[in-house]
Amino acid sequence: MGIVIKQSSGNFVITYFGFAIGAVNALFLYTNFLDQEYYGYTQYLLSAANILMPFMAFGVHSSLIRFFSRCTSEKEKDQLLSFVVLLPLLISSIVAVLYGFFSEAFVTHFLSPNMDVSKYLWMIPVVGLAMAYFEIFYAYAKVHLRSNLGNFLSEVLVRLLAMLLLIGVHYNWLSTEQFLYGLVIAYVLQTLCMFVYAVSMRPLRFRIGFPHNRNEILQFSAFIIVSGSIATLLIDLDKLMIPRFSSPEAVAIYGVAGFISTVIAVPARAMNHITYPLTAQLIGAEKWDELRSLYKKSALTLQIIGGLVLLGIFLNIKQLYLIIPAGYETGYWSVILVGLAKFYDVILGNNNAILVNTKHYKWALAFGVGVVVLMIFFNLWLIPIYGITGAALATLLSVAIYNTVKLLFVVRKLQMSPFSTATIKSFAIIGVTFALFFGWDFKFHPVINICCKSAMITVFYVFVVLRWNVSPEISAAFNGFLHKFKK
Repeated sequence: MGIVIKQSSGNFVITYFGFAIGAVNALFLYTNFLDQEYYGYTQYLLSAANILMPFMAFGVHSSLIRFFSRCTSEKEKDQLLSFVVLLPLLISSIVAVLYGFFSEAFVTHFLSPNMDVSKYLWMIPVVGLAMAYFEIFYAYAKVHLRSNLGNFLSEVLVRLLAMLLLIGVHYNWLSTEQFLYGLVIAYVLQTLCMFVYAVSMRPLRFRIGFPHNRNEILQFSAFIIVSGSIATLLIDLDKLMIPRFSSPEAVAIYGVAGFISTVIAVPARAMNHITYPLTAQLIGAEKWDELRSLYKKSALTLQIIGGLVLLGIFLNIKQLYLIIPAGYETGYWSVILVGLAKFYDVILGNNNAILVNTKHYKWALAFGVGVVVLMIFFNLWLIPIYGITGAALATLLSVAIYNTVKLLFVVRKLQMSPFSTATIKSFAIIGVTFALFFGWDFKFHPVINICCKSAMITVFYVFVVLRWNVSPEISAAFNGFLHKFKK
């Protein structure tokens, strides 16, 4: 767990720094410098690109993590790398042709009759392809357990460039259309930077020929396409379905609420950069006891950290909406519902990494297909009734069912559970903290209120977690930090 804490601590800092920039963008710059209609267009186009990305990547980024450690020679590594770099080019060509024929009719008429995005449709496959190759080169960094720079490029660079573009719009240096073109360039630049970093670790030497286990790689990649699509659909499908029943402005409001609640998942995103390849290595080496330990420790660590973030959001959300332009506060319940869904993701630790790296990974396909069908049904049922709150409720229901099924499957098939008595302690601390601070609001400016209340929540929460020694790993990390600080 030492390397996980070391690498994850760097990833936490980078990821939260990126989210700080993203928060400024999403909550203040987008909402003030773009009208809700164009903000809705931005959310819609990026969500569509996210959904397209797994098909263009063909799942090879996950295959690289799974199979790279099994390569026994430099030749095998070169063949695998050549395979994962060239295959998406072929797949993307096919996807691009199909997209050219069907995209306008499907996107414009079937999904969003209230949204005129036809002249921006070309951006979706371009950004999707850039995202795909970024993940491929990022995966190469991960197998070397060097994820911090890739995390910086993923979490910080595009958000920083978006901030500069928004400032350009504000000062009339750029039009809103040029802003969208600039976002496309930002994603391409992100991929180029990741490529340079990846080849600096180990030069990319193309070897013509298929890896000896190409059939296994293709089967696993096909599975990742589906599972990756499911993961992105769980995040972005609602943003594509809302305009079917509402306006582009509703997408913008829901996008702000979604960003706020997504902060809860930041600890998991940071830790998963390192626990995913470690999980693959432990399963490949059949070190089941070490895997069980990693499962419990990752779940508990993420529950404690994610719980603090959840409390900070839920107990300050009303004050937060007071400093956002009027009209966005209708996303209040969306924050609560999507936030609970994100927290359920967090407390399962590396559950998904375990499932997809064992011989049972194909079962995730059936689970995923089922949850997508459920999510479409829930959205079609709830959005017309409750609007964006219905979309958030659909997400919570779908995620709850999906995660519960995966959790029970891993418990049954592998006799592994992420929970322990410490889990109950952590939930108790979260519950007590929420009860103590709910309803506390000072009569100051909202920003001062949020800062004061967050400081009080953090001090109380951290004190109880350390005093009760809920997680020895967190206690040791905290004591180590204090020791360095005293020096």
